[in-house]
Amino acid sequence: MSVVLDTTGVPSADRAEYWHEALSRTFIPLDVALLESAPAPATITSHRLGALQVSLVQAGPQWVERSAGLIAGGGEDHLTLALQHRGTARLVQDGRQVELRPGTFAISDAGRPFAKELPEPFVFTAFHWPRSAVGVSEEDLRVLIATAFDAGTGTARLVATYLECLSRSADSMEPQLASRLATTALDLLAALAHERRGRFVPEAPEAALATLARVKDHILGHLGDPDLSPERIAAAHHVSVRYLHKLFRFEGVTVARWIQRQRLAMCRRDLARPAAGRATVAAVSGRWGFVSASHFSRAFRAAYGVPPREWQACAGTSLTPDTVPLPADKPRQAACLSGYGVAV
Repeated sequence: MSVVLDTTGVPSADRAEYWHEALSRTFIPLDVALLESAPAPATITSHRLGALQVSLVQAGPQWVERSAGLIAGGGEDHLTLALQHRGTARLVQDGRQVELRPGTFAISDAGRPFAKELPEPFVFTAFHWPRSAVGVSEEDLRVLIATAFDAGTGTARLVATYLECLSRSADSMEPQLASRLATTALDLLAALAHERRGRFVPEAPEAALATLARVKDHILGHLGDPDLSPERIAAAHHVSVRYLHKLFRFEGVTVARWIQRQRLAMCRRDLARPAAGRATVAAVSGRWGFVSASHFSRAFRAAYGVPPREWQACAGTSLTPDTVPLPADKPRQAACLSGYGVAV
C-alpha cells in the first residue's frame, strides 16, 4: 500500500515547514532549506518491502543536512541509497564529496553527519533500511558510504537495475514476495561492498552476482523444505556444488548458514503474530524446515538471545523494538528485552 505525502494542496507559505516534516517523518530527522522563494509542489510516494522502504521523491531545489544534534534524536541505525533520475546532487559525508547525476547512486549513513545539496528540480528513488539488515561488517559498509556508483557499468549496473525494477513493482507485490525480493536487494548491496573490498569471485562478477541473486530467490522459495541442501540447490541452477560454495564464500557465510538465518527470521516473524493466529513453536519451526525442535531452540537462542517460547510470549505484551520499557522488573519481561539486545 502506498503512502503519499504531497504539498500540492498546501499553501506556498506553508510548504517549507510541511516538506521538512514530511522528509523527517519518512526517513530520519533532517534540517531542510528550500532554495526557491516560492517552493514548487513536491511529493514522496513510499512503499514498505520487508526491511526495505522504497520512496520516490520529487521536489525543487533544496539543501538537506543531518547534524550531530539530529543524530542524537534518532534514526542513526539507518542507511539510505539515492538512485538519481533527474537533476543533480552533491553529497558530503566523512570528508568525501560526490557528485550525482541521472543514472548514478550513492549511500548516506544516518549515524554520521552529512549534507546534501540539490540545486535544481530533481527526482530520485530512495531505498532506506536498517544497517543490521545487510549482513556485512562496518568496515565493509564504509566502502559504500558517500561513493558515487555509475549505474551504467559493472556490478553497480546490476544493483541499480534490480532496485529500479523492484521500485516499479512495489505497489503490486504480495507482502511475502516483497520481503523475499527486498532480501535479495540487500544481498546485492552486500555483494557490492565485498567487491569493493576485493573479495569477489574473480571470474565474471556481474554474471556471478546474477546467479547468486537467482540462487537466493530459489532458497527463499523453498525454505520450508527440510531436504533443501547445497547439492539440490546447485543442481537446480546447473552449477557445481563447489561453485555454489564459492559464490557464498565472498559474503563470509556458508550456504547452510545463510539458509538457517533466513529460516530463523521467518520463524521469528511467525512467532510474533497476534495470538489468534499463532501456531505452536513446533509447528512454526517445522513449517520453515527445522526437523529437530532442540536444534531449532538452540539456534534461535543463539541468534536472538532468547528462547523461541519467550519470544512468542513477548508478542502477547506491548513490547516491540520501538517500545522497550526500562528497567525490566519481571523475568519474562527481561527475556523479552534481551531479545532486542537490551541489557537487563
